[in-house]
Amino acid sequence: MSVSSSAPVAASTPTQAELLDFVRRTAADADLIASLPLDPEGRTWVRLAGPGGSEAWLIGWPPGTGTGWHDHAESVGAFVTAAGELTEHALAARLPTDGWKTLELTDGVDRERRLSAGEGRAFGRHHVHEVLNESPDRHAVSVHAYYPPLPQIRRYSRSGQTLRLEQVERPEDWQ
Repeated sequence: MSVSSSAPVAASTPTQAELLDFVRRTAADADLIASLPLDPEGRTWVRLAGPGGSEAWLIGWPPGTGTGWHDHAESVGAFVTAAGELTEHALAARLPTDGWKTLELTDGVDRERRLSAGEGRAFGRHHVHEVLNESPDRHAVSVHAYYPPLPQIRRYSRSGQTLRLEQVERPEDWQ
């Protein structure tokens, strides 16, 4: 006797590789990228439907703008530059997740990536970085995806080798 169930099968959670594949495919959609309104004064963004319940964003970066140092807490993510070039400064070190306000970083933890159109990366939980459009005269556009949807973003300031937790933002702060 066979038994079948009509209960829905839970979707699998997207991996970093799947998020990277999604942002690459989305960044290649020239019509979508061209539809993003660009503002010369500040970043613009449109929320997208990401794979497997992930959160995704199309973001426009005016010349000289950036995110500041931050992480995405428990979420894994990926992003791809769709137009222009972005620079990512990242820390190649696992930081404590809670219970600290100031850390002294060791030498050799800094990483820099320049990501031209079509280039991107995936990252794991608690990845501390900043993303910048260093161009003096050209907008950049990028696609980002996170899973689980961002529970919070922790913002940091950095002076030399000192990293200081400044603020914790929740989704209601940016939506």
